[in-house]
Amino acid sequence: MDAVAFSPAPSPNAAPFPSASRSSRGHRFSIRGPRRRRPLPALRSSASASAHAPASHHDVVVVGAGIVGLSIARHLLLHTPLSVAVADAAVPCSGATGAGQGYVWMSHRTPGSDTWDLAVRSKQLWEELAAEMDGLRAGGARESLGWMRTGSLLVGRTSKELATLEEKTKVLSQAGINAECLSASSLHALEPALCVGNDGGAMFLPDDRQIDAFQAVSLIEKINRSYTPKGRYMELYNDPAMSLIRSEVTGRVEGVQTSKNILYGRKATVVASGAWTRSLLHSFLGPNSSLDIPVKPRKGHLLVLENFDMLKLNHGIMELGYVDHQGDNSHSIHLSSTSNKDEHDAASISMTATLNTKGHLVLGSSREFKGFSREVDKSILKSIWDRAGEFFPAINNVHLDIDEDKEIRIGHRPYMPDGKPVIGFVPDMSNVLIATGHEGSGLALALGTAEMVTDMILGDPGRVDFTPFSIENRFSGTA
Repeated sequence: MDAVAFSPAPSPNAAPFPSASRSSRGHRFSIRGPRRRRPLPALRSSASASAHAPASHHDVVVVGAGIVGLSIARHLLLHTPLSVAVADAAVPCSGATGAGQGYVWMSHRTPGSDTWDLAVRSKQLWEELAAEMDGLRAGGARESLGWMRTGSLLVGRTSKELATLEEKTKVLSQAGINAECLSASSLHALEPALCVGNDGGAMFLPDDRQIDAFQAVSLIEKINRSYTPKGRYMELYNDPAMSLIRSEVTGRVEGVQTSKNILYGRKATVVASGAWTRSLLHSFLGPNSSLDIPVKPRKGHLLVLENFDMLKLNHGIMELGYVDHQGDNSHSIHLSSTSNKDEHDAASISMTATLNTKGHLVLGSSREFKGFSREVDKSILKSIWDRAGEFFPAINNVHLDIDEDKEIRIGHRPYMPDGKPVIGFVPDMSNVLIATGHEGSGLALALGTAEMVTDMILGDPGRVDFTPFSIENRFSGTA
């Protein structure tokens, strides 16, 4: 999610354009083939572009410095000899990356689904990075990544929900995941503060992990910047992408025009701009393009309570209703829509609860389609608090003053109607790729996505099948 975080922090100014994120780290206003068969009127020619700004030459240009874009740059730098430039309208963690709860979980995945192999591979890559950090630093992966071996609890409060959890446990176990279904009494032994009633229970995945976005991004930035002295890496923050540049002779995309620079990409240009990808592509391709990737912002609120000592958590916790992220479900609360649009505009609330490495309690979560609105909805925050109180009775006697100096994260997840990311080449543009639509799984899927994009650029087959994420034959104008 992007974030609007009302908490004190130093903040650079952010330029307003939707390349990946839109606002400052200070408020975490994380709201953030060579032959052409169709006209591309919005693309600027290389001849006209070169007269307006300083130019630099790279092998790959990445538009978007969220966790996905930065991870793509890292993977290219570590595993290929290619040079990379990253451009963003703001700064890392001012968009979706900085506003989530950092789940690297398998509990809400479905074996055999289109995203399963990508999730498995990405978690494996995070585990490998964490192990590397444990071997290199005194503070290990916890200090460098905010890596927490908390495990996850997916909880239900009725016999029907418990039956669903039992079935999910069986399916995940058959897929090789360490999973256990817990009765209410067994769950109480693990999480004494959690109440699910006599008929409820949980699915416990002890190998699920949690990560801190800010720490992870800082590490990845450090790795990427180590290649700057070698002439292989450049980052341009607060420099929004304005247009693509194409050859007047061949029509091939040659790079990106930003507000201040020309970035030529000899081998590829990657657009990893989250919820803003749709509008950015429209700007890039112009009104005559028939390509429409239906990624849209799905707004969510999170509430962060610093040093909250009224509730002790031993694991990351999520109610079963959160799993059904594609639409309405029977397990979470649905709030009335204030608009005249369909019911999908109504907000839904599902309980999620984690403690971060600083000991702050992070509660969520809401979902609603409100465009790119960054307005804090106090009624939703109250519903999040009340929903948490249904699972954690200890907080019911605590008065929540939303107007106090609390951190409120408001984000816009890049939602795809079919529930899976878009990762692949743009039809008719043999060297332009898209990587977006991860919704709430950007952190979890970032390293696997980075590996996949690298394989695509190199023309390698890859460890994970590209087909489910392809643009071709998936959207209008791509048949």
